[in-house]
Amino acid sequence: MDDLKNLDAIPSLPRDEEGPVFREPWEAQVFSMTLMLHQQGHFTWKEWTECLGAEITAAQKRGEPDLGDTYYLHWLAALEKIVAKKGLVASDNLLRRKGEWDAAARATPHGQPIVLGGEGREG
Repeated sequence: MDDLKNLDAIPSLPRDEEGPVFREPWEAQVFSMTLMLHQQGHFTWKEWTECLGAEITAAQKRGEPDLGDTYYLHWLAALEKIVAKKGLVASDNLLRRKGEWDAAARATPHGQPIVLGGEGREG
């Protein structure tokens, strides 16, 4: 896959011999969403790496520690910024959706799947 070759342009990407590694399922999801949007032509790989690099640099300038556990938080922030910049999602919709996910996560008992907006719940 050509996109996996492009991953070499991101030297800090957590990886092992087989490719990218993820600590949590959401990290793999945000990673795959980025690849999908790139493959669909919504942004170039250069645009993506510049956006991600800017997000990491901004975090460093804010003095945020780099303990190896924040990489995909930067990845997510960069993805949110690039999809808003490209008009793929309106900023107010993104904020609303983030709020919905936050509320659903807080209302979900530990160890249970998070269900957004009651989807999939039996009434």
